[in-house]
Amino acid sequence: MPVEVTWWGHATCTIEDSGVRVLTDPLFVRRFAHLRRRRGEVPPPEAAVADVVLVSHLHSDHLHLPSLARLAPGSRLIVPSGAVAAVPGLRMLRRVRQLHITEVRPGDTVRIGEVRVRPVPALHDGRRLPVGPHRSPALGYVVEGEARTYFAGDTGLFDAMADAVGPVDVALLPVGGWGPYLGHSHLDPVRAAEALARLAPRSAVPVHYGTYWPIGLDAVRPHEFHAPGDEFVRHAAKQAPEVAVHLLGHGERVRPEAGR
Repeated sequence: MPVEVTWWGHATCTIEDSGVRVLTDPLFVRRFAHLRRRRGEVPPPEAAVADVVLVSHLHSDHLHLPSLARLAPGSRLIVPSGAVAAVPGLRMLRRVRQLHITEVRPGDTVRIGEVRVRPVPALHDGRRLPVGPHRSPALGYVVEGEARTYFAGDTGLFDAMADAVGPVDVALLPVGGWGPYLGHSHLDPVRAAEALARLAPRSAVPVHYGTYWPIGLDAVRPHEFHAPGDEFVRHAAKQAPEVAVHLLGHGERVRPEAGR
């Protein structure tokens, strides 16, 4: 069965491969902190159904405790090393929801059924903000089954990206953010297209844009909310014309070309 990818908004995706359902960075709320969901419905209950959940780093829009509490009791959760010590709420979820939490770092491999999950480096501040020690690295993940699907989490572009990630068939790349300004530890559409050229997958899906925005800042650089997906498609066509880019709406799914 071909790999299937569903984008629920922001960095939340479902990857289905070899009968295994993988959920990334679940965020299932209309509003949290100073952010509100401006596009797309809150994902339905079936979005929380997964064989394994991947958390890329500890920022609250990627490790969101109330969203993790929606997982079925006994769900398996993979997090960066040091996450349980840095985020006490994970210990509570492990106790109350019986979540099976595995901490990983680059170089590890976790097997779930017919799928292997391989954590890879990311260039990003992985701390629990607004304060917190540098205990946990930010990670991406490669899900290897019938296809090799790279979920980048949050990352900037770095020289060794292609070597660190390895060969992949499908790339889920962040192309924006939740605010009007991005630093170099994020990918914007131009840098994401350059990453795509380096990684050279067969297919790509842009994520991490056009979902959440700070309350009261609707008129501040609104193109940074609306435009990243289309801009990524345009830049990818120039820098990586051989890659099929799938621009999804919230809740849409695709079976990308992923033959080895």
